[in-house]
Amino acid sequence: MNRPGFPSPGGLLTPLSPLLEQVPFAPDTASLDLLLVGREVRTASGQRLSFVPPTRDGLAYEQRIWARGEVATRRDNWHDFFNALVWLTFPQSKAALNARHASAPAGAASEQARGRERDALTHFDECGVVVVASDASLLDLVRRFEWKALFWERRVDLRRALRCFVFGHATYEQLLRPFRGLTAKALLYEVSDRWLQASLRQQLADIDQRLADELAGGKMLLPQAFHPLPLMGLPGVTPASEHATYYDDRWQFRPGRGTRGV
Repeated sequence: MNRPGFPSPGGLLTPLSPLLEQVPFAPDTASLDLLLVGREVRTASGQRLSFVPPTRDGLAYEQRIWARGEVATRRDNWHDFFNALVWLTFPQSKAALNARHASAPAGAASEQARGRERDALTHFDECGVVVVASDASLLDLVRRFEWKALFWERRVDLRRALRCFVFGHATYEQLLRPFRGLTAKALLYEVSDRWLQASLRQQLADIDQRLADELAGGKMLLPQAFHPLPLMGLPGVTPASEHATYYDDRWQFRPGRGTRGV
């Protein structure tokens, strides 16, 4: 997508492109209402989704979504705008996330007392990314924190056999102005070459189903489920990544805990 004024560093906004091609690129709640037309998006509790102004009625954010299907959405706010777009792009996953929050024990449902499991879910909701690759050795490089090998030495293979699908709405907001050290929490999936050749619509639907199934099964409830991924290392996110020495920045491209040097 090359529409003027639409930033997409390294193609990382691609998952939202089917929606953003339909409305102006601005955090307009009227655009969200327009995108909802003809879509039957529901929460796991069966409530039809809507994007409404925040209100103080005694219900916590996630509880309001569960009970009424109402996602509190501030006007002219990129963070909330991207959250709404993720709901429309990954509806099953967002519904499953909301269900996990809503099923938290009494006293842990408030935003002030989330607990460890809800913290992990919130981190993925805000900063998650799904990394798929048809070459398992590329995923191994992510697991081993071998960033220069992944982003520079295997750059040709990376472009051919690996894709990143941003899920976290806070990460989408940060990608409007990418900065040194921008890191996401990644889930890793090995896929086939045929999967990579499927349409974007098919890929998004499959990722949505995978995430929803894992959430419903109780996975992704601990921070250890995720792998840090320095997004600024991906080709195309910043012009600086066109130089091998860029990846010598050990503050940004940190080695794994067991391999860190002085």
